[in-house]
Amino acid sequence: MVRHLGALAADAAPGTRLPSVRELTAHHHVSPVTVAEATRRLVADGLVETRPGRGAFVTARRPGPPRADMSWQTVALGSRRGGEDEMQALLELPPSGAIPLTGGYLDPDLQPAAALGAALARAARQPAAWQRGPVEGRLDLRAWFAREAGGGLRAEDMVICPGGQAALSSTLRALTVPGDTVLVESPTYLGALAAARAAGLRVVPVPADADGVRPDQLAAAFARTGARLFYCQPLYANPHGATLSPARRARVTEAVRDAGAFLVEDDYARDLTIDGQAPPPLAADDPDGHVVYLRSLTKPTAPGLRIAAIGARGPAGARLRAARLLDDLFVAGPLQQAAVEFLTAPAWDRHRRGLRVQLRARREALLAALDRHLSSPAPRTVPRGGLHLWVRLPDGTDDVAVTTAAAAAGVTVFPGRPWYAAEPPAPHLRLTYAAAPPEQMDEAIRRLSTALPD
Repeated sequence: MVRHLGALAADAAPGTRLPSVRELTAHHHVSPVTVAEATRRLVADGLVETRPGRGAFVTARRPGPPRADMSWQTVALGSRRGGEDEMQALLELPPSGAIPLTGGYLDPDLQPAAALGAALARAARQPAAWQRGPVEGRLDLRAWFAREAGGGLRAEDMVICPGGQAALSSTLRALTVPGDTVLVESPTYLGALAAARAAGLRVVPVPADADGVRPDQLAAAFARTGARLFYCQPLYANPHGATLSPARRARVTEAVRDAGAFLVEDDYARDLTIDGQAPPPLAADDPDGHVVYLRSLTKPTAPGLRIAAIGARGPAGARLRAARLLDDLFVAGPLQQAAVEFLTAPAWDRHRRGLRVQLRARREALLAALDRHLSSPAPRTVPRGGLHLWVRLPDGTDDVAVTTAAAAAGVTVFPGRPWYAAEPPAPHLRLTYAAAPPEQMDEAIRRLSTALPD
């Protein structure tokens, strides 16, 4: 009925009278109530208007908006910032039916949603949580992050941020000026590359291997570029999974100290340890304030818990706190209170223990599937924590083309190329084991194998 009336209205000229209720009931063998309901729906859509005592008529067509000329914006905006497409692709949701082996967050089945919901409900009932509070963030929450940094920082050195990416962006802008050079591991987190380029920085990669960044190459890069900032993930680095070895920790901090530079320690994966115990943060042994410490709760909990902190001492800390004030004023009080409620409850330790077991099962299932279906590619290193495997592809393979073909085969993976600040030395894929259950790993890699060239 609605379809028939809509077609009549679309084909008729404005002001045309539509068939009467009697004609429509006879034609469609329906009741007058059904005709009236169909007419009401078309009136709501703006296609039909009713005139009391006269019937229903086709409404006058409204002229569409004038065709806009946006070409002037090309000149006004200038060149596009790099990294935006890659970040958008990284955050895309997998299509229906695809097995996700990409992403930066836990599978919903691994997230402590019930505990977080209960904590947020308790926080929302506290009137003080809705007040402004300190712009640096709640003191008890800052104290928790300071303790997690290993004792090298105080609560007064920390500032709460709405997520790790916001903390990183603020850090880069606060401690540099456009045109400066920032050193990064190669490969490294592509969100750091995007943030650095958005800040107008020149990005110089420093080689890393299974033991983390190479100290000799780091010292050489400082000497050659005059850089005063080095971004590093010493623990389960994203994407390659390496942990900075004990033998290199002192040499890396020495290179930073000798250069009179800052080391931005992104400790995103401390709560994602699978095997053994994680070494302490570099910030725990930093007497002279060279380390800027960044820690987020989002990765080990849920995407909606946008709570992170950055900490630094001396003038650098003051600049970071000022930058965060200008960016956001402060982080929402109820979310901060919910984080405190969750972190100080038994649910937090219980969640981390269960998460270790679940991540180990998923990692082992993915490794077994790789061994079963792919004879040539192999992970360069098996990470002791984190969310990802870094898989080497045969020389000459187009990793971007493989990613596209894999999506067509029903499995989403991420190419290695965007994780490099310069030309990649070899093709890789980043495979995330936290986004799909263990029982799907075998089928995921079987689908991936069909996307690889013979």
